[in-house]
Amino acid sequence: MNIEHRTSNVEHRSEEKKAPLLRVEDLRVHFPVRGGVLLRQTGAVKAVDGVSLYIKPGETLGLVGESGCGKSTLGKAIVRLLKPTSGSIRFEKTDISDFGQSGLRPYRKDFQMIFQDPAESLDPRMNVRSILEEPYVIHGLGSRSERQKWVNELLDRVGLPAASADRYSFEFSGGQRQRIGIARALALKPKLIICDEPVSALDVSVQSQILNLLVELQKDFGLSYLFIAHNLSVVKHISDRVAVMYLGKIVELASAEAIYRNPKHAYTKALLSAIPSADPTIQRKKILLEGDVPSPIDPPAGSAFGHRIKHPRYEETIGADLSLKEIAPNHWVANDPCCLAADDWKLLNA
Repeated sequence: MNIEHRTSNVEHRSEEKKAPLLRVEDLRVHFPVRGGVLLRQTGAVKAVDGVSLYIKPGETLGLVGESGCGKSTLGKAIVRLLKPTSGSIRFEKTDISDFGQSGLRPYRKDFQMIFQDPAESLDPRMNVRSILEEPYVIHGLGSRSERQKWVNELLDRVGLPAASADRYSFEFSGGQRQRIGIARALALKPKLIICDEPVSALDVSVQSQILNLLVELQKDFGLSYLFIAHNLSVVKHISDRVAVMYLGKIVELASAEAIYRNPKHAYTKALLSAIPSADPTIQRKKILLEGDVPSPIDPPAGSAFGHRIKHPRYEETIGADLSLKEIAPNHWVANDPCCLAADDWKLLNA
C-alpha cells in the first residue's frame, strides 16, 4: 500500500509538549451475564478491564489486538455510546464518564466516530444529504441553505461530487460509503475521531486511498485519532504511538517506531511476526500461538497470555501486579514474567 507518512520528527517533538486532549484512567466496561429462570446475573463479560491511555492534540494513537480483545468496546465507551462500569474519561479538563445524554450533547461536537462497516452505519432510508445534514439539525446549526452549502463542502473535501448528495448510500461502493461516513464525522468540526477499523471492510486497493484521506484531513484540521485495527502494517504508517491490547488490557504501549523496531511483550512479537513482507527474499519466522484466547467471562487469575501459552512461570503471576511499567523512555510494557525476555524482566524489576 502507498500510504503517506504521518509527520516529521520536528512536528512529532512539538506534539509531545502539548497537554492531552483525552485521558482515560482505569476504564472498565463489563457486560452482565444472566441465567436461570429469574435471569439473575451470574457473571460478567470483562470486555475492557482497567485501561489507561491518553491522546494529545494532533496525535494518532493506534490500538491493535485480535478480534474480541475489547478494542471496539473501548472506542465506543470513550465516545459514550457505551456507559463505562468504572474509571474515568477526561476530555480536555472535563470528566464525561458519568454524564447523561443531555450533559454529553455539548461535547458530542468535539468527538465523533467512524465505524467499521459503512453499509451498516449509514441509514439506507436517508439520502446522503439528509445523512450529512442530520448533525447540523440535531445541534441547531445553520439555515437550510447554509446546511446545503456545508454538505456540498463536506462531499468535496472527501472526494465525492456534489451530485452524490441526492443519492442513497446503497448506490455507492464500499470505499465511497466510507468517505460519506468520514464526511459525517467531520461535519461538526470535531477535535477527536475514533476510527473503528475504518478500512478492514474495504478492498485492499481502496484501503490506501482512505488512509491517505485520513492523514490529509488530520493535517488540515488538526484532528486527533484513536485508530483501531488488527492490521499492524496499516497502524505502523498512520500512528504516532501504538497500544497493544489483549483480553481487555493494554499489554504494551510505545511509539510506533519502538513497537516495530524493538517489541518487548511476547504477544506483540507474535502479532508482528504475522505481518507479510513485501520483499519475497526476506524470510520472517512466524510465531505460532498455542492454546485458545481465555474467556472474558472467566479470565485467568494471573497472566492471561501466560495462561494461554502454558508458561512455566504462570503460577507466580496469580495475584501479582502485572500493570504497565516503563522499560525504556516512553515505552511501557506489562510487568509479566511470562511475556518478557529474561533480560527485560530483570531490567524491569532491578
